[in-house]
Amino acid sequence: TLVDEFPDRSVLGGAPFNVAYHLKRLGLEPLLVTRVGLDDNGDRLLDAMRDAGMDTRGVQRDSVLPTGRVRVTFDEAGHRFEIVENQAYDAIDPDEAVEALRAAAPRLVYFGTVAQRCETSRPALDAILGATDCPRWLDINLRAPFDDTDVILRSLDLADDLKLNDDELRIVAGRLDLTGQDPELHVAELIRRFDLRSVTVTCGASGAWSLDADGNRARVEGRPLDGPLVDTVGAGDGFAAVSILGWLRDWTPQQTLERADAFARRLCLIRGAIPDDPEIYDHR
Repeated sequence: TLVDEFPDRSVLGGAPFNVAYHLKRLGLEPLLVTRVGLDDNGDRLLDAMRDAGMDTRGVQRDSVLPTGRVRVTFDEAGHRFEIVENQAYDAIDPDEAVEALRAAAPRLVYFGTVAQRCETSRPALDAILGATDCPRWLDINLRAPFDDTDVILRSLDLADDLKLNDDELRIVAGRLDLTGQDPELHVAELIRRFDLRSVTVTCGASGAWSLDADGNRARVEGRPLDGPLVDTVGAGDGFAAVSILGWLRDWTPQQTLERADAFARRLCLIRGAIPDDPEIYDHR
């Protein structure tokens, strides 16, 4: 959980926060496990969560490390991230994390890779997964230089379902020496090698596709946005949130892809990952 610092303003962000916020607005009850500093940004995060009616019991406070920050810049290729190191989310306490879970009965655990960059927070994820027996949804979110092959392998070993974008699939295929050049064959190999239930691949403006362990395929083709592109920050997190909603509500893979892609496209029409206007959720 962190603050995205744009050239003209800062907004709350981080994939787990974005996904949890969307899930709350979409009618679910997420429990966000994270750690923030005893600073203005930490207060800001908790205020935003309370305003949204979110459960804050999983948010730890750190008296030394600051709330996470990411500097976001733009160029012709899109947006770029500079992820600051030694932040509060690097020090998530395993015991506090498990204590927060005791009041919850999660149907799914969502996790990523950046919070595993530190040997302090990594055991917290292990403790959470060890205290639950529900499916584990990995949104791999590879961010250099915190994307070494060990964290990829570790995360895939922990996961039941995987979401990644087409660039990340190429990286994973190269790191793991997957056979050939066909992305669908790469996904099929990932499913077999790591005993995954499903893999979803987002392709930006070109849509998305998925494959599951039973060989079921789904695809949504790209189409123009319904307005001018503002930025793509957080679009993948919005896609993940609606995908999780679809899994919990037993939508078909095709319905899930179509609705997740539509929501992600709406987020491309606003600045940042979190909409100011709650009416964006009325289209679900």
